[in-house]
Amino acid sequence: MNLAGVPIRGVRWLGHVGGDGLRWLGDRGQAQVHRHASGIRLDPGFLVALLALLSIGLVMVASATLGSGDGGGRGLLIRQAVAVVIGLIAMTVLLMVPLRHFVAMRSLVLMLSFALLAVLFVPGIAHTVNGATRWIDLGVVRVQASEFARLGMIVWMAAYLGVHLERVQTRVRGMVGPVLVIMLASTLLLLQPDYGTTLVLGATLFAMAWLMRAQLQTMLMLIVAGGALAVVGVFSAQYRVDRLLSFSNPFADPFGDGYQLVNALIAIGTGGLFGRGLGESVQKLAYLPEAHTDFIFAVFAEEFGLFGVIALLGLYGVLVWRGFVIARLAWTVKHYTGAALAWGISVWVGMQSLINMGVNMGLLPTKGLTLPLISYGGSAMVSTLLAMGLVLRVHHEASKALAGTGRGEVSR
Repeated sequence: MNLAGVPIRGVRWLGHVGGDGLRWLGDRGQAQVHRHASGIRLDPGFLVALLALLSIGLVMVASATLGSGDGGGRGLLIRQAVAVVIGLIAMTVLLMVPLRHFVAMRSLVLMLSFALLAVLFVPGIAHTVNGATRWIDLGVVRVQASEFARLGMIVWMAAYLGVHLERVQTRVRGMVGPVLVIMLASTLLLLQPDYGTTLVLGATLFAMAWLMRAQLQTMLMLIVAGGALAVVGVFSAQYRVDRLLSFSNPFADPFGDGYQLVNALIAIGTGGLFGRGLGESVQKLAYLPEAHTDFIFAVFAEEFGLFGVIALLGLYGVLVWRGFVIARLAWTVKHYTGAALAWGISVWVGMQSLINMGVNMGLLPTKGLTLPLISYGGSAMVSTLLAMGLVLRVHHEASKALAGTGRGEVSR
């Protein structure tokens, strides 16, 4: 049955029903949607960018861990591949869960997020690496609590904004709850210490409120409070001050505080336009610390050069752009929780990606943040894929509402 050109509730059909399903475009061009046999509507651009970044990540972990002494490169690659599989399964399961359940359980989600951060201060449970207590030791695996706590707080913030949107937009006290959450979460993160995650989480929650059109006075209050917290966070520890000084001139102490950055800059600089080739990085061979985690971008730049970096930036750009398109679609159909969630996750992934690259290129002081979907790290991989599942769920519910077939699934 050919439906091309038939308008239905403001939707202009571009395809036909049959085969794998139907393809249509909203009257404002917010999103392209595919309806498959399972009934789940997926954004193809978002999904392609996601799978491409995952593939690049596995390849780069294999390359960056070549000859690693920590269980061998093969062992690290297997662990990363297992994390990807677990994350994809969790993402698929989460894609089937209506967002209204998260709205109903928002208080529980917030309490669990705080519990994950608080349990790090219980003796015998937390694990400390390089002076930072960020991991929960479960015996067979270590879980980085802040990765899942951050996602939980973004989910809570989205639900809060969806439920209390009018109050947030018209009253200063509407943001009292989120401000208290940001302050308490920041305190727990700084005590680990984890300044990078504190910065990203605070900025993400602020961006969510701003994009949901929170009252101007509230935004100014958050800017002042956030700026003060950032300054206190930097000067509360001498090593953060040292990082600021070393990042501005790493070659002043190339074998001390500037060692990581100097080797990262050498890696990026020697990559040239086209790179040395996959697996041919020299800096990863005992010169560049954390080559498979925080500084995997430098290895990528050395092996694939400027054009490879541009392609990588393009993939992240597509992922964030489609996330914003999905958020705008949710806003159009008054699915406010979904809009806030898609905006928040997109801001988080985009911001963390840019910060990681900026650190590798010497544009920002070292933060200890991974490159999403690419750096080695099971907790980061699983939590990011869970977030991707939530964005895809927003797209499904919003596009169904726009088509007029699933308004019952949409909650504020």
